[in-house]
Amino acid sequence: QVQLVESGGGLVQAGGSLRLSCVASGRSFSSVAMGWFRQAPGKEREFAASLDWFGGNGYYADSVKGRFTISRDNGKNTVYLQMNSLKPEDTAVYYCAAARSSRYAVTPSNFGSWGQGTQVTVSS
Repeated sequence: QVQLVESGGGLVQAGGSLRLSCVASGRSFSSVAMGWFRQAPGKEREFAASLDWFGGNGYYADSVKGRFTISRDNGKNTVYLQMNSLKPEDTAVYYCAAARSSRYAVTPSNFGSWGQGTQVTVSS
């Protein structure tokens, strides 16, 4: 089991940037894929980005592709989400999640551990 704690959310103007961090505790972090999801008020949780256990290029939802970048530092047990060119529709609670396997995943059921979430609000 991996315990996850997100940070880095906040209020930013449209066009701005934020960097989310997720620190994991537990011995299995470096062997599992990681992901970021988000949930806006009144909407279902949706996939944003995911990354294989070794890193690589990442996999992204069409809505964030080209603006968000997921990365990880296995030495620090941390996964990041760099968010650029933010839009008001990016406003949501962002959740870090650890996958059940070493390869990237996009559906919530493929993730076994979740953080508590961090709020991102983008003003127009």
